Amino acid sequence: MNVYQDLLDGKSKLALVGLGYVGMPIAVAFAKKVPVVGFDLNRTKIERYKAGFDPTGEVGDEAIRETSVEFTSDETRLREASFIIIAVPTPINSDKTPDLAPVEGASEVVGRNLTKGAIVVYESTVYPGVTEDICIPILEKESGLKCGEDFFIGYSPERINPGDKAHRLENIKKIVSGMNEETLDEIAKVYEMVIKAGVHRASSIKVAEAAKVVENSQRDINIAFMNELAMVFDRMDIDTREVIEAMNTKWNALGFYPGLVGGHCIGVDPYYFVYEAEKLGYHSQIILAGRKINDDMANYVAEAIIKQLVLANKKVRQAKVLILGITFKENCPDTRNSKVYDIILRLKEFGIEPLVSDPWADPADAKREYGVELIDWREVRDADCVVFAVAHDCFKAITREQLDKLFKTAENEQKVVIDIKSILPREDYTSEEYRFWRL
Repeated sequence: MNVYQDLLDGKSKLALVGLGYVGMPIAVAFAKKVPVVGFDLNRTKIERYKAGFDPTGEVGDEAIRETSVEFTSDETRLREASFIIIAVPTPINSDKTPDLAPVEGASEVVGRNLTKGAIVVYESTVYPGVTEDICIPILEKESGLKCGEDFFIGYSPERINPGDKAHRLENIKKIVSGMNEETLDEIAKVYEMVIKAGVHRASSIKVAEAAKVVENSQRDINIAFMNELAMVFDRMDIDTREVIEAMNTKWNALGFYPGLVGGHCIGVDPYYFVYEAEKLGYHSQIILAGRKINDDMANYVAEAIIKQLVLANKKVRQAKVLILGITFKENCPDTRNSKVYDIILRLKEFGIEPLVSDPWADPADAKREYGVELIDWREVRDADCVVFAVAHDCFKAITREQLDKLFKTAENEQKVVIDIKSILPREDYTSEEYRFWRL
């Protein structure tokens, strides 16, 4: 097996299947070392990359213009590759069960274009067993080749954190696994070309698959604990952030904060783990409890907004509410599985049609996914309530003077400020002119 050396010598290419927030940065990184084919079914996305535009914001337009990645929507180009990485999303269905359609579809595409001697590595988050029990049979059926003889399989869970400029692909240790020692060695050497932090060789593919879902399940549970505390402290009239800041003075505090848990990882991956556990006869208690708390937080926040409007003597049905942020996390354009939209839906049940502003989000994405028309927050006047929903740096930079201009100027009108992410200095909003609430 000489896949690694063939890549270095330029005798073959590396291919990325799925060029989203995970796949595209990987393709760009590898292209600095070896020839890379970047494949995605979305022709519009491919054309944007070819035009030098990075819609994800992960590497930037300049990096896209300068990269040697051969962007294509022609699946036959995959035949040029001896090392194929599949990085497609793995969402959940409406009943919270895994939706494996993207990874199965990608396996079919790769299988139709698989060549002898190739290594296929999955990065998509799945429950233990998917790579070997579901993906391999698809690859064999579509290619007519035999796994372990004609081609080889590995798994290396993605660890990219969208919007995070400190923890990048290159400096996050990569978990790698392979179907046998020889395959594992080749996979490890290929990833070591771009991962400066090095790799961790898992003993099996299932261990690597489990590690990924457990990583995110652990974070989900910890955030759920803080969300539960926030709800209790709210009833006690205790500021949650002040409690956490005090707690964090101890060396072994974990540093988690309450908040909305959306996106395509933390809010999804625990359901993959639970699904497989229940197939084996074990009903999750802690993980599902954490998921329920986090899934319900948007409703809790929405009801807190309503309560504050009522306490400020606002007419709820006529209230003008401005929501700042709709992406699932700060400084990132990704709107998938945004829990902010759940807040919007709940407010609509009370007759409120919120105004939404997010300079990071693509207006077309917001309209397509949620039917939301984004506006420029700076143009808003006569607001009854402003909700800081996402901690974008641009929102953190809003001054009290700028914020005051958004509100009604009538005498004795309280300004309702909702700070979900605790980004505002509480001491600036303690006067009688404000009703200030934060999670």
